[in-house]
Amino acid sequence: MKCDNCSKTATVHLTEIKGGKKLEKHLCEQCAAQSEGLPVKSHMPINELLTNFVMAHSGLQKETGGGCDACGITWAEFRQNGLLGCANDYTVFERDLTPLLQKAHEGATHHVGKVPARRGGSGVPIKRQVDLSRLRKELQRAVEGEDYERAAKLRDQIRQAENS
Repeated sequence: MKCDNCSKTATVHLTEIKGGKKLEKHLCEQCAAQSEGLPVKSHMPINELLTNFVMAHSGLQKETGGGCDACGITWAEFRQNGLLGCANDYTVFERDLTPLLQKAHEGATHHVGKVPARRGGSGVPIKRQVDLSRLRKELQRAVEGEDYERAAKLRDQIRQAENS
């Protein structure tokens, strides 16, 4: 394979994900050092290659700032490509992820899912029941917090929902 910048043989292959699209670059060592600022060792001894490989895949080598014990991803890697490595990452990076999720989902941090409009074949609208239950809980909180204006509005919404 040829270098993207010159006609030499490409020995450095980079893959980046930008905007959800995969971008591949194939460069020779000189172009990689010049355009990407990558320090490229042309001849690494086999024992150093093996040591780096074993350390990287055994979990013995940790980046500063920690990472996931299950998949090894770090916060810096997540910030770079926007992808988490496993479900455990939500727990490991909870402190840092929570503000991002709140910003993206208008303050919500827990998935509540969707409610089907009708149950099975019985034709009973359960979405209305769920909405009424939610409104009643909000009404109770408003009364406990002595927010009587909000409580009156919620009471009216409940009456309207029950009559429809």
